[in-house]
Amino acid sequence: MFQLLNAWRRPSPYLLLVLTTLFWSGNFVLGRAVHAVFTPFTLSFWRWAVALAILLPFVWSSLRRQKPLLRRHGPILFLLSVLGVVNFNTFVYIGLQSTTATNAVIMLSVTPVLIVALSFLLLRQTVTGWQALGIAVSLAGVLVIVGRGELQSLLARRFNFGDLWILAAVFSWALYSVCLRWRPAEIEPLNFQAATMMLGMVVLVPLYGWDLIHGRTVAITGTTVASVLYLALFPSILAYIFWNRAVAELGANRTGQFLHLMPAFGAILAMLFLGERLYGFHFIGIILISLGIWLATVLKRFRAI
Repeated sequence: MFQLLNAWRRPSPYLLLVLTTLFWSGNFVLGRAVHAVFTPFTLSFWRWAVALAILLPFVWSSLRRQKPLLRRHGPILFLLSVLGVVNFNTFVYIGLQSTTATNAVIMLSVTPVLIVALSFLLLRQTVTGWQALGIAVSLAGVLVIVGRGELQSLLARRFNFGDLWILAAVFSWALYSVCLRWRPAEIEPLNFQAATMMLGMVVLVPLYGWDLIHGRTVAITGTTVASVLYLALFPSILAYIFWNRAVAELGANRTGQFLHLMPAFGAILAMLFLGERLYGFHFIGIILISLGIWLATVLKRFRAI
């Protein structure tokens, strides 16, 4: 019984990663659904402003206690904030103005490859044979979805400017994940989350002000309020906490493999909420993506027993 209670209080990092990718897939689909209602700067600003308002009452006392520590580590906190809070989400919302949610979540799947490459360049970390095989199999699943199950379709694919913004977001997130290696361990997780949000708001406020100056406002409706609340609670607070804890326990390379789940989740959510259809090649891609994650993570654990 005590073991069950402990597992409930401290869930597996693998479960947290599955939930994280589900929440982030919802972020892409919702970002595409409201792209004509919100500008990228406005959506990013309100997402993080509401998330900070939700989180701050729970961490205010702790933040004040660790204030000297936060000041001492200000430069790395600001870097992580720009990469993970400002760049990633704003670039995604800019990209979703002209590309589809499915395209976006598919391209996010190259993040593990970038994480491995940046880990080698910045940290001199090597990739194991099983990780390399897992990445290759998962990427094969992604390519099946990209090419709609046809090689000719894959070779004829063209990228638009929205796709390029998504790729910029992918690079920023990969760099964020690697730079978490230098996250100050003595800063409590919720304090770290709140601090990066506040630093991110320093950058986002002027960008939001630019929208206001040019008359780009948003009507307060049930849809806009519900959209911001979802983005604030699930992809912003819970997903970031889950991701940061998983990186701390598993490392950036192994954690990054789970981003391959996003094309599968994204395709399903796009079908449910955006009216897109799910085809046979989606299921083949989902199977390959799942197999790749198993090869890169679970199989390695079994072989170690």
